[in-house]
Amino acid sequence: MISNYLKLAVRHLLGKKTFSFINIFGLTVGLVSCILIGLFIADELSFDTFNKNAARIARVTSEYSSSGTVNPIVVSGTRVGPRLQSVFPAVEAFTRTFVSRTIVSNGITHFEENNFLYADSAFFKIFTFPVLRGDPNPLSSKDDLVITESTAKKYFGQEDPIGKTLRIRDTKDLRIAAVIADPPGTSQLQFDFIARFDILGKPDEWWSANWITYLLIKDPKGFTPLEQQINAYMQSPAIRSETGVTGTDYLKYYLEPLLRVHLYSKLDGFTPNGSITAVYVLTIIAILILAIACFNYTNLAIAQSTSRMGEIGVRKVLGAAKSQLFTQFTGESLLITFLAMILAIAISTQLLPFLNDLTGKHLSWTNLIRLRPLSLILAATLLIGFLAGAYPALVLSNTRLISILRSGFRVTGGHNGLRRSLVVLQFAISLFLIITTMVILQQMSYIRHKDLGFDRDHVVVLPIDYRIHDRYHAVRTAMSQLPGVIGISGSYDLPVSVGWGDGITTNNGKEQVSVSVHAIPTDLDFITTMHMHLLAGKDFTVNDLPEITARDSTQPLYHFILNESAIRKLGWTPDEAIGKRVSKGQPGLVVGVVRDFNFTSMRQPIGPLIMFPDTGYVHFMIVRITGTQLPTQLDRLENTWKSIIPDRPFSYHFLDEDYDRLYQSEQRAGRLFTLFSTLAVFLALLGLFGLAAISTVQRTKEIGIRKVLGATSLNIALLLARNFILLIILAFAIATPLAWIVSANWLNDFSYRIMLPVWTFPFAGLAVLLVAFVTVSYHAWRASRLNPAISLKAE
Repeated sequence: MISNYLKLAVRHLLGKKTFSFINIFGLTVGLVSCILIGLFIADELSFDTFNKNAARIARVTSEYSSSGTVNPIVVSGTRVGPRLQSVFPAVEAFTRTFVSRTIVSNGITHFEENNFLYADSAFFKIFTFPVLRGDPNPLSSKDDLVITESTAKKYFGQEDPIGKTLRIRDTKDLRIAAVIADPPGTSQLQFDFIARFDILGKPDEWWSANWITYLLIKDPKGFTPLEQQINAYMQSPAIRSETGVTGTDYLKYYLEPLLRVHLYSKLDGFTPNGSITAVYVLTIIAILILAIACFNYTNLAIAQSTSRMGEIGVRKVLGAAKSQLFTQFTGESLLITFLAMILAIAISTQLLPFLNDLTGKHLSWTNLIRLRPLSLILAATLLIGFLAGAYPALVLSNTRLISILRSGFRVTGGHNGLRRSLVVLQFAISLFLIITTMVILQQMSYIRHKDLGFDRDHVVVLPIDYRIHDRYHAVRTAMSQLPGVIGISGSYDLPVSVGWGDGITTNNGKEQVSVSVHAIPTDLDFITTMHMHLLAGKDFTVNDLPEITARDSTQPLYHFILNESAIRKLGWTPDEAIGKRVSKGQPGLVVGVVRDFNFTSMRQPIGPLIMFPDTGYVHFMIVRITGTQLPTQLDRLENTWKSIIPDRPFSYHFLDEDYDRLYQSEQRAGRLFTLFSTLAVFLALLGLFGLAAISTVQRTKEIGIRKVLGATSLNIALLLARNFILLIILAFAIATPLAWIVSANWLNDFSYRIMLPVWTFPFAGLAVLLVAFVTVSYHAWRASRLNPAISLKAE
């Protein structure tokens, strides 16, 4: 019996090659989309789950209020971890972490390493990074160094590195105590080396917060009670006095469960966070794409039912039961979905490199060829095959023999309403995805092209560490004389991501005012090099550098440049601010006011900013070049660097790369939405192509008569397209309000954003209408070219 059903199914597929191809191809595309999205979502949801203690690990974030300004930050002071463990029994262990750029030498070659992690000795008690060789409890000594497996191969090849030394920053030799497995891609902590935190020599303090602290909590359900206890402790008079907090200001700490940080936290850590919203949206997109593919199959199966009435009538006359007919037609559906599943798995494995380029992931075919994902794919295939084929099977198997005979072997019934409903749903989904994707792309374009208040193009960034500060001025001077260099300066933070938090106070003539600010120590010519706009005053000159050797607490030590937001907070106009005295720990004078520029993500409004000249803080040399003959200009920079600093590798990147990194998650989401929205529209049009083909075949004789009566090809095209166009207009009416609500809510996450583009909605609707009309017109054109005598001879 089963073999007989299989033979009939294969014959039917081979007999209707065009529609079989549309069904199989459509379901394959739908399954491929779901598989790729599923792999991406599974990877996002699995972040940090490899840690055995994941449910008990908390990341400590800080929030402080200064003069009414609330500042949430991901970092905390060095005192936080030790104090919380000593005061609260619920804290089992802590580790402070810091990832930095460090020069590492094996005695022969110097390497600039970007993922050098400093951590307390409890790091391996809290996190699960398997030790492959060496001490099972590393970091027990201040001279211990832990390296990853790939780092061991880089520095020592096939030799055993245990017990050997590496020199750090040309100042300290550390002994390799252990080799651990490389951190998985689903770890927020990415590193190549781990050294003891205390070798940084940082003092014990609440402020100067540059470190990310993790706690191991004894009870996985104790996060909220412990957080409340901690903040009650921080508000106690003794601790407020210890932290120097007065009045309505405060210092708080929040405990973020490690497993929620990647998708739910608004504060990035060592790696950019993902977004639970993107996960939800992609899940919905996967379901919608698969729904479109299933709708296509159901629609085409119902539309083809007319051609199978003769077969059903004969089988019923020969005694076939309803259950047998239902089994046959459902079996055909399952056969198609199984063929689609096999093709989808094969295609997905080949598309994984493309998905990785699109998302920055490191997925491989092993992520797919596992029991759990394969079981889910198989279960989904069975469900899809049954659901997509169940209604057509019921329609065909329940058709009464007398109805078939009376209708001349044509199916009767009310399934046209279902077909129209499915077409409307398909195009409503497609239009919704098109509109929302266009809004995302326009916002990303706005971010890329918005005037930030400075020019980030053709700016080369060269990292500087404290070991080469004595040669910084020599390199700066030599590079400034190179052809193609049009500006050169330096700074502590890059202007696209200023992390230094500080505070300033002044008397504005009416009252004493305190303002929380971001701060950038800079070299001379910073404003000029970055093409920033001065509203009043001047850029820094040599005379503005602090006279450290003749420090007098009563005399201005620093000269400051403030931004517009800062002087508004202080109650001045740009011209009024020039020459005013402002205190930032030490007194200083305002010598310039710069136009506001975006020094953080556009999700946040521009806040107060202060710049002060101090080359001792320079971490980055900033070189503006013309951008013409770029390889030659970079070679000149490298040769100059090596002639003055031969013991340090020449390492550079461009400032616009740092800027793009701020919006990495949005850019990836935009690319994914674009891809899968395109697939959704393609599938909807593929289904429309099949339905138009069937409609044209069913109306061949009518078309022949109309041609005889003088109808043109355009008349015939409009005749066939009219019903479909009306359905698409209805789909547009459904999709528009939904897309408007979703797009508006997404844009609200940005402080600087586009106005919701109204033109996007009619544009998407007209584009889909046009493509649908062309699709239907193709079949009308083919039908109109037939000789009417041939189409009418059967009558």
